[in-house]
Amino acid sequence: MLPEYLESVVNGSKTFEIRKNDRNFSVGDTIFLNEFDAVKMTGRWTERVITYITDYEQKEGYIVMGIARP
Repeated sequence: MLPEYLESVVNGSKTFEIRKNDRNFSVGDTIFLNEFDAVKMTGRWTERVITYITDYEQKEGYIVMGIARP
């Protein structure tokens, strides 16, 4: 996740993620969002719990997840 997006999750202004559902995500799952500076992982990360999932109006195989601090 690019630094500006991770920062928005950390500061609470971004409470969702749009992802390909290649891991069969479920409400209650814990996800770890890692910062990537377009070259490498920075080592910065945050943990979130999935609170809501929908595929409404998404591309095939993609979902929107509501996320919150654990």
